[in-house]
Amino acid sequence: MRGGKPLTGRIEPSANKNAVLPVLCATLLSDGPITLRNVPEITDVLRIVDFFGELGSTVKWDKQAKVLEIDHSTIAPNGKARLPQAMRASIMMIPGLLVRLGEARLEHEVKGCTLGAREIDPHVAVFRAFGAEVGESGHEIVFRATGKGEAARMWLEYASVTTTENFILSALTVKGTSQIVNAACEPHVQEMCAFLELLGARIVGKGTSMVSIEGGTRLGGGDYTFSDDFHEVATFLALAAVTGGDIQVRNDHPEHFDLIDRTFEKFGAHVRHENGWSRLEAPARLKVEENFTSHLITKVEAAPWPYIPADLLPIFIALGVKAEGSVMFWNKVYEGGLTWHTELSLFGAHTLLCDPHRLITFGGDRLAPGTVTSPYIIRVAIALLMVASSIEGESTILDADPIRRAHPNFVDNFVSLGAEVQWTD
Repeated sequence: MRGGKPLTGRIEPSANKNAVLPVLCATLLSDGPITLRNVPEITDVLRIVDFFGELGSTVKWDKQAKVLEIDHSTIAPNGKARLPQAMRASIMMIPGLLVRLGEARLEHEVKGCTLGAREIDPHVAVFRAFGAEVGESGHEIVFRATGKGEAARMWLEYASVTTTENFILSALTVKGTSQIVNAACEPHVQEMCAFLELLGARIVGKGTSMVSIEGGTRLGGGDYTFSDDFHEVATFLALAAVTGGDIQVRNDHPEHFDLIDRTFEKFGAHVRHENGWSRLEAPARLKVEENFTSHLITKVEAAPWPYIPADLLPIFIALGVKAEGSVMFWNKVYEGGLTWHTELSLFGAHTLLCDPHRLITFGGDRLAPGTVTSPYIIRVAIALLMVASSIEGESTILDADPIRRAHPNFVDNFVSLGAEVQWTD
């Protein structure tokens, strides 16, 4: 790509991958016809749709209209299921498969973004709490239904998104009221709950740390439209800031942006929300806000919602290397989420990794175009592209394919804003 141009224009973002995938997994709990709208054509959705076809589900996908119709009533009860291994979302299909087939198999090394250790033990604890047997066979973990499941209460050690979602899905398969304490409450968890409520589920406390689920209710069909991805909204706003541009992004839920807006302010950038759109018009220069407590460095801390999401930390790191001043970025979720900072030095950026969780950027230096390699982390590939877009001259981002896992039209949108960028083999 050739950078150095201010990016301007309007963007309509796609749906949130982290909402779409759990909802697709949740459809396995229903035999009713389901219509999903605003479904992005991304690699993980393609994998799940292919898997549903192998199970015997009836699936119709109008990719141009972004409408996906699903009917699981055609699945044979004696089928076998070996889950797709190229995405971590596979594990959320287990509750539905245990109800339908009585068994599901998963390879030990279920894949996802390379963010460090991502244990499966909390999920095993959930499935066992609801009566499933969990064992090993060769390189596979085997989950089997026993027919002895009953309501459960669980207090999570950590507010894990996928563990929370698996608890909710599992709780719906047994009679009685189940409760999860220290539940994840991210917008995409709330969206999965809203979808399940549309199908007839009774869920109390979504969006809080304590959620109760009334199980044993038969779920029907429904028609559901996915919301705009708040990650993508924030990313395009950050592109305006880093390139000195002016970008407006459609935003269904500006109420989710209070802390995100406050974080942009730390770099001297201001976000406005009006009439369903969010806008960032870049200041003349990015400058790190000074703390009132002058001996402390400005910090951006990422942790489970309602903190700044760890998925958004890379885009703010991109702002950190451009803005005049120093910022400490603290990833409290993943110990492998900051090791890519060495790629930033290939642009001439000055960074210091304090430990696996904390990184300091010393921004404001003149950067030069370069060739960098992205790890298999969606938002890191985007952050490297952001930095490259702010530098005059031609840069190359190698292994940028993770972008396709979450953003179906990202490069097309980028080009529509005036960027000179293209995919190459």
